[in-house]
Amino acid sequence: MDVFDALARRRSIRKYVALPVPEDKLQKVLQAAQAAPSASNRQEYRFIVVRDQETRERLVHAASDQGFLAEAGVVIVACATDPSHRWHAVDVAIAIDHMTLAAVAEGLGTCWIGAFEEGAVKSILGIPEGVRAVMLLTLGLPAEEGRPRSRKSLKELVVEEEWPG
Repeated sequence: MDVFDALARRRSIRKYVALPVPEDKLQKVLQAAQAAPSASNRQEYRFIVVRDQETRERLVHAASDQGFLAEAGVVIVACATDPSHRWHAVDVAIAIDHMTLAAVAEGLGTCWIGAFEEGAVKSILGIPEGVRAVMLLTLGLPAEEGRPRSRKSLKELVVEEEWPG
């Protein structure tokens, strides 16, 4: 799939088919994160792949009761291993974005989850002190296409040379 097709087809998916994510597809998604750029190529992140149903159900409660976390075949918990590094959240976000696009190319759905109680997630997964749980990402076989969202025009988003006066 062309990258521009993946960009156009990416949607937030909140309904999943109750089937496991094929291992080869999961590996391609994780390899996309591995290929992501990071500040000074530090790659100060780790990704916890959560397949266990009971654990995903516990994550639902840590994430504002967003039940689709338990429906997705996998929840990936993106962690910053050096949160004192100025760009830790940006580095994690770039890696997750790479995963979302790879998922589209593999026929999988994803949804970024930023609304969660970090302490609860860390407790559930045994994430040590000094490591931040930055983002959750559902990954699975979509049960819906998701709806396209409206976008501002380029004219509204882009200016040339300097901020308009």
